Amino acid sequence: MVDSYKDLGSTFDKKNYLLSLSTFMKKINKTYSMPGIIKRNFIHMDKHIFSFLYKSIVRSHIEYANSVWNPFKKGDIKDIEKKIKRATKLIILLKHIPYIERLRQLNLPTIKYRRLRGDIIEVFKITNN
Repeated sequence: MVDSYKDLGSTFDKKNYLLSLSTFMKKINKTYSMPGIIKRNFIHMDKHIFSFLYKSIVRSHIEYANSVWNPFKKGDIKDIEKKIKRATKLIILLKHIPYIERLRQLNLPTIKYRRLRGDIIEVFKITNN
């Protein structure tokens, strides 16, 4: 008998009928290297280029299986936000500005807002067929 199985990159544990948190954390930890890749390949970036790269490279990893993974522990949420803070410091002009202000200047919502918005959209889809 199999104790766990993988489907679309998510590991399901048959014993507890839960998803394995380790898969999600591996994916999140991969995001820590993404800003380095951007920094090495794009030396001179403005806000628009960074925003495009962030949305396509970094945020796609952070929001992996977003409807299934929704961290509720403060430590997990802090860990994810730490990775985003690091990525937003790549723009030299915004490096010394507080995190929330950097997000405003880049026209990016917080991860907390995106998760809440995604949950609301999912509930709407379920209730309205």
